Amino acid sequence: MEKATTRPQPLFVPEDLDGFFGLAVDNLIQFLLVMLLCGAVLGFPAELIASRVLPGAAMSLLAGNLFYAWQAQKLSAREGRTDVTALPYGINTVSLFAYVFLVMLPVKLAALDGGASPERAAEVAWQIGLAACLVSGIIESLGSLVAERIRRATPRAALLATLAGIAISFIAIDFAVRTFERPMLAILPLAVILATYFGKAKLPFRIPGGAWAVGLGATMAWILAGLGQPSPVSMAGLSEAAHAVSFHLPLPVIGDVIAGFSHPLFLRFFVPVMLPMGLFNVLGSLQNIESAEAAGDSYPTLPSLLVNGLGSILAATFGSCFPTTIYIGHPGWKALGARSGYSILNGLLFTVLALFGLTALISALVPIEAGMAIVLWVGVVITAQAFTATPARHAPAVAIGLFPAIAAWGVLILGQAVGAATHGDAAAASAVYADPGAFAMAGMHLPGLIALSQGFMLSGIVWSAASAELIDQRFGRAALWMIGGAALALFGFIHSGHLTAAGAVTDIGLFIGGKQALGYALASVFFALLFLGRRRAGAEPETAPATRAEE
Repeated sequence: MEKATTRPQPLFVPEDLDGFFGLAVDNLIQFLLVMLLCGAVLGFPAELIASRVLPGAAMSLLAGNLFYAWQAQKLSAREGRTDVTALPYGINTVSLFAYVFLVMLPVKLAALDGGASPERAAEVAWQIGLAACLVSGIIESLGSLVAERIRRATPRAALLATLAGIAISFIAIDFAVRTFERPMLAILPLAVILATYFGKAKLPFRIPGGAWAVGLGATMAWILAGLGQPSPVSMAGLSEAAHAVSFHLPLPVIGDVIAGFSHPLFLRFFVPVMLPMGLFNVLGSLQNIESAEAAGDSYPTLPSLLVNGLGSILAATFGSCFPTTIYIGHPGWKALGARSGYSILNGLLFTVLALFGLTALISALVPIEAGMAIVLWVGVVITAQAFTATPARHAPAVAIGLFPAIAAWGVLILGQAVGAATHGDAAAASAVYADPGAFAMAGMHLPGLIALSQGFMLSGIVWSAASAELIDQRFGRAALWMIGGAALALFGFIHSGHLTAAGAVTDIGLFIGGKQALGYALASVFFALLFLGRRRAGAEPETAPATRAEE
């Protein structure tokens, strides 16, 4: 019987500040990446970034964060609990890089080759980026209608394993490397985070550990700058950022969105990039909803994903090329004690930053290094959750599910290394990738690394799910997962792709992944034979999957 509705938890609690600092740092990184990549890589005018792209992103962040805070309050009242944490929400990092390097940059280069001026080429890239963002939002919204069925049919280990792979590689390891790149600045904030979040240490003045970490990190950065040591802050940088402050009113850009859809270059990237990225965004959000349920907060899938998709549509409508998504990190923010207020504060902060052009100023005053320890900690917690929130017997399935994400991180590092070695020369980088024999001589299996990395969010689920079913001796269900893998491989959604100077490119088309599909099909036949053999031997029939409560 459902509990009677009670008063919801307080809208703000002191621990919301910890969650706010962590989520704000993560989203600030995305804002800075948007500014950097749109300007340096795509050649967008500074005015376009400041007056259209960032305000559009802020509109989606505000709407989504307010909804998910309201959703948490509603769940709190319905269940009579005061420990409900809102789903985190932010810019989708994977889509950010994919749309910059696999859509907008190729569009810009194609427009330049066609005789367009640099200014016109950048405008076309932005307009098609808007269309790509809108496509992602539409796919996410439609995916909300079927996502719950997918979620219930998939072992929890499979949904959490890929998320853990992203957390440990793209989040935790990256920030750990950056911590030891600037040890005098970043190790102290990390120590504060570990002591307060792991050790539950209480610091003076009842100030949350996250605030202490950010404050001490920023102080160390300015002390190092004052002593003439390498530091991410400087008075010159602060002065330059201050001069860029100005008000930008968000305005719809419907005409530019239509122009993006109607441009001939749009169709070139719809199937190979936009369609799979939209599906990946649905999958990623689904995994984060599962992660929240594993942490104790069960949110309905349909409205959560629907608003997630509408947020991306809103972003495109107001000028942002980058989808927003239900964000990774819920169990980390919940462990901090954050509830609903951290989400509201996050949405309000980035609305103010974008509308008044304050993003660069905040970064110049409080460097990313001052708060990245919080995000590192969240990556660790998410990875740990994949093992602790699933049945202990499924731990090997979780471990297998980490491999594709780690391979994807390896491909990213390889691309950065080749780019550095060739000094950004695209032709030289392409020549390096064209000789896999050189990698083999160095002991690196480049074709396998690329194959394992491509479509990692999907292949990680397939292998982790099949492994969980095999652990439970459900050979028939494992065979079905292999059939799914064969279908995905056949069309190139997993394991098919190649490296370019701009990054990894997925190859999608009929029979693109015929070899991989055959391998999956053979595995499916093998598991099916095991299933039939058990049936003939009179073994117990395969049981239904464990319920979420059992998991």
